[in-house]
Amino acid sequence: MFTLAASVGHDGQRPERKATPIGLNRKGDAMKIVVDFDLCESNAICMQIAPDIFEVRDDDFLYVLNEEPGEEDRARVDECVQRCPKQAISVQG
Repeated sequence: MFTLAASVGHDGQRPERKATPIGLNRKGDAMKIVVDFDLCESNAICMQIAPDIFEVRDDDFLYVLNEEPGEEDRARVDECVQRCPKQAISVQG
């Protein structure tokens, strides 16, 4: 039989646990989409991949609908970065 011991601080109290919010990477930085609108040609490839994040409207301009998507969207955002013909999309964090 095993007994699990809880860690305690110097004052005899358990230390406060801090959860990492959803959408943060291992470093604790939120993923942030950055678009160089001087390079962007509004080809809408990113919109085809992630229409809930990118939108090209009737005015032919790209709009980022969610600049800080959750970590669950990272694969689609990375695909948008890779497939952008002008390399106008990047991700920080």
